[in-house]
Amino acid sequence: MADTDNEMNAVVRFAEFLADRAGTVSLSGFRQNHEVKCKDDKSPVTAIDQGVETLVRNLVSETFPSHGFLGEEFGSINLDSPDVWVVDPIDGTRSFITGWPIWGTLVAKLSNNHPELGVIDMPAIGERWVGVRGKSCIFRDAAGSTQICRASDCKLLENARFYTTNILYFEPADKLRIETLLESTAVPRFGGDCYPYGLLASGFVDLVVEAKLEPYDYFALVPVVEGAGGIITDWSGASLTEASDGRVIAAATAELHQAALSVLTTPDKV
Repeated sequence: MADTDNEMNAVVRFAEFLADRAGTVSLSGFRQNHEVKCKDDKSPVTAIDQGVETLVRNLVSETFPSHGFLGEEFGSINLDSPDVWVVDPIDGTRSFITGWPIWGTLVAKLSNNHPELGVIDMPAIGERWVGVRGKSCIFRDAAGSTQICRASDCKLLENARFYTTNILYFEPADKLRIETLLESTAVPRFGGDCYPYGLLASGFVDLVVEAKLEPYDYFALVPVVEGAGGIITDWSGASLTEASDGRVIAAATAELHQAALSVLTTPDKV
């Protein structure tokens, strides 16, 4: 057990090292003028996104040559390895290019296709969540203070602080379901990319629902949310995998998760 703990601690230190190095690069370009290109999926990308991913990919390759890597900008390598790193260099590029500081770097480590480690790093505001499967989630603030995270005990939709993405990003049927949740919750809010999932882990947000996410968008979120006692699945209630359809729900409690799922899966809501 001690050897296993030591190995996991080493992985956590390396993941945080990756986040530190990524943050140095991304912050150097924050609130600077960049050429913004449009990818095939119509999402924006800058040289900073690409530079961060290249740096992290190279560090993983140098340190763990046998490990696989999946990133947003340059695809994947060696995904048949039992150990795979998954990185979103700048989660929230639209925020990054418009000067809004709520964008993050996501680092996940998969073991046999299961996310065992997740980091949500917010370089511009100096906040970070680190979650380890089966253990806990730790939050570190800009001053360097740390605390163990615990999701709220909210069980009812009518009491929930709810975050979702831009309503325009949902397909018509899903949009109607989201509108029902917006009308049913106490404090509905939009945007934030990865940040609301960290806030859920810290007990300030109760429910997050999104769609059209990719594995590099959600794998790092799983150990963070679960490490704080929350639940994160797809809209059918199944665990998130590389084959998931990109529709994600995170909730503070099992009761709230089920209540939101009932809205997301009930035909008479569409």
